[in-house]
Amino acid sequence: MDYSAAFQISASGMAVEKLRLDVTAANIANMNSAAASAAQAYRPLRVIAQAAPLSFSQQFGQMMSVSGGGVELLAVEPQATAPRMVYEPGHPYADAKGMVAYPAVNHTAEMVNLNTALRAYEANVVAMNAAKTMAARALDIGGQ
Repeated sequence: MDYSAAFQISASGMAVEKLRLDVTAANIANMNSAAASAAQAYRPLRVIAQAAPLSFSQQFGQMMSVSGGGVELLAVEPQATAPRMVYEPGHPYADAKGMVAYPAVNHTAEMVNLNTALRAYEANVVAMNAAKTMAARALDIGGQ
């Protein structure tokens, strides 16, 4: 039996979810960073991922009812959101109207992303540990 596919699938999921956690942390960290102009304001980032394309052997295995896959990173893209403008006439970055540009980071949505990525990462760890346990048990059985 080959357990490397299960390990690779879980590892790819953990890598993407770790990146999703990092990007969400960066968005939250920059949530209150002012910019000199609206064009210079931090733009929140999003991780774009998709199911990994299957190799020929994996596609052939699917015909034999064996699944494969994993996830692959496509991009980390800035969102096309307008910065939020806050009236702060005494701020050094205030424009002529007293408005300061802040990133359009939605704190609630970022916290949901954070929790979702954390749970998905944990699920991949559990799947990898289950595969590891199964492989170890198979070795125990084979060694007797």
